[in-house]
Amino acid sequence: MAAPARFVNIEDARLRFGDRVDRLAPFLTRVDPLADAVVHELAEGRVRWATVEDALARGIARVPGAPAGVRALFEHVEHVPAWVDWGLVDRAGSLLFRAGPLGGMVLGTKSLVSGYAAPGGNKPLVFSGRLREHAARRLNETARFVQAVCRPGGLRPRADGYRISVKVRIMHARVRYMILRAGSKHGAGAPRWDAGRWGSPINQHDMAATMLLFSLLVVDGCRQLGMHVSRDEADEYVELWRYAGYLMGVDDELAVSSEAEGRRLGELIAATQGPPDQDSRDLTEALMNAGESQAATEKGRASARRRAKLVRAVSRALVGDAMADGLGLERSAWGLAVPVLQRAVRAADLVRARVPGSDRRAVERGARYWDRVVRLGLAGEIADFAPPERLAAG
Repeated sequence: MAAPARFVNIEDARLRFGDRVDRLAPFLTRVDPLADAVVHELAEGRVRWATVEDALARGIARVPGAPAGVRALFEHVEHVPAWVDWGLVDRAGSLLFRAGPLGGMVLGTKSLVSGYAAPGGNKPLVFSGRLREHAARRLNETARFVQAVCRPGGLRPRADGYRISVKVRIMHARVRYMILRAGSKHGAGAPRWDAGRWGSPINQHDMAATMLLFSLLVVDGCRQLGMHVSRDEADEYVELWRYAGYLMGVDDELAVSSEAEGRRLGELIAATQGPPDQDSRDLTEALMNAGESQAATEKGRASARRRAKLVRAVSRALVGDAMADGLGLERSAWGLAVPVLQRAVRAADLVRARVPGSDRRAVERGARYWDRVVRLGLAGEIADFAPPERLAAG
């Protein structure tokens, strides 16, 4: 079988993973027909966004007259698969809250950065402008999304995490719709989206990889910074994001239900992944500068620049030298602070393990931290996760 253009080191990958490489390849062109149908109905004026919001808040049975596409999507998301264990889902998110600020640091410096490193998977972000134009805003919306998913009860039907997950699914379909209809990038008939190089926009391969960014890589990053995460905690956290992925349209074949399954899929994806490109570096730079762009005063911007140096050093430690070099995350003396941070986290974990009630208090503090991050980050604005109206300027 011919190797897809986006896969690299293909023969080495086949030697290591066998025909799993070729079985993964078709997912580069598979997308999400249920969400795409809703976007078509919205674009054709057969349904209003307010109707989708109504179905999210009340359930599709209470929204008479909804068109076929909307009904089909909601029949899917309102069906709770038999494998969903609500007790497990409700407690799994406590891992993120127990991590507190550490979890936020890992999300930004490892999970998101690793996503930007993918030269094919990062293209919808580039074309939509969702990071380059409004990096701080999108970072805060991501924090809101993760917080909502991880709260106890957050993924129950009509809860915040459930509603945001479905909205993000439709938002992805809207971006895909606009990219494929955007026409030429530079005129002269040159295609804006190169399907031969990148596959379909926001395809199933990339959707599954994104779920690993939010689940397995958060576990790995917390461990790298010194936090103890048991195998059971890791498995439950991956299972939580399996259900979030179900709501967001990830194909069942690519869903993972344990740390071990996630690691096998992640290693396969990494083995066929190309090196970071210029878009990877631009997106990473926008993320690293998000704090400075959000500051209102010169003093605040100076403080944000100092924090960014530490953030870059932590990111380099978490993603490794090879990826960091490709992303333009330079070495600096701030790297000496990372072992200090690791020792502090390990010491705090030892105390927590020995003092009764420490876990509960850590989760409560972490929940307050995430509330504060979202409140200050959004600065009173509403993160509505509505489908975008336009792409970035060409």
